[in-house]
Amino acid sequence: MKDYLQQLLAGVKDINLARCIIREYLQERTLETLQDNNAFVNWAFVGGTALRFLYSMPRFSEDLDFSTAAPGLEDNFVPLMQRIKNQFIAEGYSVNIKAKPAKTVKSAFIKFDGLLYEMGVSAHRSEVISIKIDIDTNPPIGAGLETSIIRKHCLLNLQHYDKSSLLAGKLHAVLMRKYTKGRDIYDLLWYLSDKTWPKPNIEFLNNALKQTSENNIQLTPDNWQQHIAERIEKLDWEKVIADVKPFIEKQSDLQLLTKDNLIKIITSSH
Repeated sequence: MKDYLQQLLAGVKDINLARCIIREYLQERTLETLQDNNAFVNWAFVGGTALRFLYSMPRFSEDLDFSTAAPGLEDNFVPLMQRIKNQFIAEGYSVNIKAKPAKTVKSAFIKFDGLLYEMGVSAHRSEVISIKIDIDTNPPIGAGLETSIIRKHCLLNLQHYDKSSLLAGKLHAVLMRKYTKGRDIYDLLWYLSDKTWPKPNIEFLNNALKQTSENNIQLTPDNWQQHIAERIEKLDWEKVIADVKPFIEKQSDLQLLTKDNLIKIITSSH
């Protein structure tokens, strides 16, 4: 499998792009191991990486985000992380996993030692590339679920939130995140520029806001655009661009990621 990864990097001269390709390949193999161990009986794929894998969004992503589909089922987080580690070790990778399974949002960092050096992407043998896994074991109610079969380097059968609920999750992140994450903003532009994408799942969005906001925000199909536009107006756009730039496939896309363009699309999304 390492030989295949080396083939993927053939001819790639941009170091940042090479890192993104490596991370995405490791993400896919991680999803494959989760699938082989029946994680998607109860796990639903969400977030930016889900958009890339399911709908070919043209930006790379760092994390694998999930929500439980039926909270309260058997907790198999730690055994799944161990199986991921064992699978990579069996293929010759040097892997360490640091898991935090005690919180409502369980998380783990899968760290690959020496891989960037081995692939000729880093001059430092000690440099680590990692994947973070997060799973919300108490997600808001109201999300729609779907299952899709996709093929990149392997076949994956993934349970995930439906399009309306994925958009609602992104709107929640834009409204509630305490720091500027440009990837959220790029994703929002990507969502809303597709006129065929369904409107947000308002019930799910409001349930998410109830969990995380003390302001009792109540969004409707008619006012969510106003709240999002007000949030966008307050952002530091230099930070937006700086955050998302390393993850964009086509750097020319950044010319379209302007505050004016996004506000225009938001306010026309009726």
